[in-house]
Amino acid sequence: MNSPDRGRAAAALALLASLAGCVNNPFRTAAPSTTPLNLEPPPGVAAPAHTLPQASLAAPPPSYADVDGRQTAAALARSREESQVMQDEISALREQLASTSSQLAQARVAGMPATTAAEPQTAGVKASSAATMKSALAGLALPGLSPRFDGSVVRIDIPADQLFDEGTANIRPAGTATLTQISGELDRVYPGHFIGIEGHVDTEPLPNSAWSSPHQLTAARAAAVFDFLTTRTSMHERQLFLVAHGSNHPLVSNATAAGRARNRRIELVVYPEHSTAAD
Repeated sequence: MNSPDRGRAAAALALLASLAGCVNNPFRTAAPSTTPLNLEPPPGVAAPAHTLPQASLAAPPPSYADVDGRQTAAALARSREESQVMQDEISALREQLASTSSQLAQARVAGMPATTAAEPQTAGVKASSAATMKSALAGLALPGLSPRFDGSVVRIDIPADQLFDEGTANIRPAGTATLTQISGELDRVYPGHFIGIEGHVDTEPLPNSAWSSPHQLTAARAAAVFDFLTTRTSMHERQLFLVAHGSNHPLVSNATAAGRARNRRIELVVYPEHSTAAD
């Protein structure tokens, strides 16, 4: 077979192969694949909006305005109920107060004659006690001291320099003699009366660092006098009491040395009332 015949034969074979659907035909178009496409995006990539499920529009989302309105209405209703309860309680209290005031007024009216009669009698007793205290003052024999009548009490000022060593609460021997003499006179003129022991100092800095305040020093001095009177004299502890004034109640100005010396003192204050110790 010559060359032109071989070429025609090859072309005819190729045409037959293509028409028969030969799988090895390079010119055959591949059949479309039936595998479903995967539309899920890879990790980290958002899905397209049209591929997302659409929310149902049948039930609208809740309104926050409606929720707040319901809560406000409920709170207002509770507030009104509480306010009504408070009003009821206030009304009840007012009624009770009015009733109590009426009863008190009636009691005052009923007791007025007895009270009116008793008041002049009480005032007369007080005036009599004050007059008795004042008249008995002249009977005190206390050389070097000046007892004085003050309202309804008798005050005896004792200079601290006569009783204590400077800046201390230690009673000097001369101080013990002074306290013994005063105790005897008070037992004679004002037997069984209440007596206050009041400590005073001036405004100068304390010379002894053992006392951190003037009140501590005056309290210690008043206690020392109390101990002496209750252990070395006939006075009873139930008729005595202590007061520490510090520098709060000066008799005179602290501007001079004489004034400061006078303000450093122990005051024995005799009251009109009697102690049960006298019985």
